[in-house]
Amino acid sequence: MSYIEIKQWRDSQIEKQESSDELNVFHDSIMKKVFETALKKVKEKAGPPPCRFAWFVMGSAGRFEQAIISDQDHGIVYEEDGEENSAYFNTFGKELAFGLHEASYPYCDGNVMSSNPVWCRSKASWTEQLKKWLKEESFDSIRYLLIFYDARVIEGESEYILYLKKQIHNAIKKKPDLLDRFLENTIHTKKAVGFFQQFLPETHGSHAGSIDIKQSGFLPYVNAVRLLALKENIEAASTLSRIEALSQLPKYGRELQDYKSDFGKLLHYRLMYHKKMTESYDDIHYLDVKELNKNERKELKQILKDGQKLQDYTQSVIKGMMSR
Repeated sequence: MSYIEIKQWRDSQIEKQESSDELNVFHDSIMKKVFETALKKVKEKAGPPPCRFAWFVMGSAGRFEQAIISDQDHGIVYEEDGEENSAYFNTFGKELAFGLHEASYPYCDGNVMSSNPVWCRSKASWTEQLKKWLKEESFDSIRYLLIFYDARVIEGESEYILYLKKQIHNAIKKKPDLLDRFLENTIHTKKAVGFFQQFLPETHGSHAGSIDIKQSGFLPYVNAVRLLALKENIEAASTLSRIEALSQLPKYGRELQDYKSDFGKLLHYRLMYHKKMTESYDDIHYLDVKELNKNERKELKQILKDGQKLQDYTQSVIKGMMSR
């Protein structure tokens, strides 16, 4: 299939997806088609891949939590070092980013894509990069580590990513206060429910009257659960599967189960109110509270408040560990 044909297929089917799971399975199908087309194009010019590799996605794609419109977050890890391998996979990475863009996935503003050599490396180079980020502990380095931790392989060798994630787990075992740095990086999110239980919508601009569902809804859950997953060496990438894995551990018991239901509802709200592709990538992050009925408004307020509670709980777990 050409990129244009992939886009046409995407556009004709994406609004028919009835659940967040269905939508993300469909996104995976689109990305795999782009991968096949990109690889075919590169093979025609440069031959087959010179060694084994993995193409992985991060962000909402890595967590299996994409909306109707989703930008790009992806990288490559290949088995063997060398200039020829580097040149090959950088070319392939650029083709992948171009193909995804042609298929209606906007380029990542932060350049977290396989077309960027920072995110396209050999296994050995990735190991060194992670060590460097872990040693630096700067705001950006911690942010990159958190982005990487959501990686999920779409095509290729899944064990490469598991191996690299283990490097992060091992670093935390040796230096537990890294979790405190991760916490500092993610603890500040935008509140959308006030002291008097009122929504706190945007007051200016094109999204006036809407709440930022990404900053106020998703990120409190995503960030808190990711931190607990890092602490407990959980390999799963999605927020829901991380909550499930954490809930199996005696120390959490049923503490997290209600949050799983909350997050599932949050995914449902976003899909239900953002089915139209006429919206932009920015629009997809906002929810107009006037579109909700009385019961939905009540439920959404509770979900948003629970997100803050989950953040507070996670902070107490991390701080409690630090004080021991």
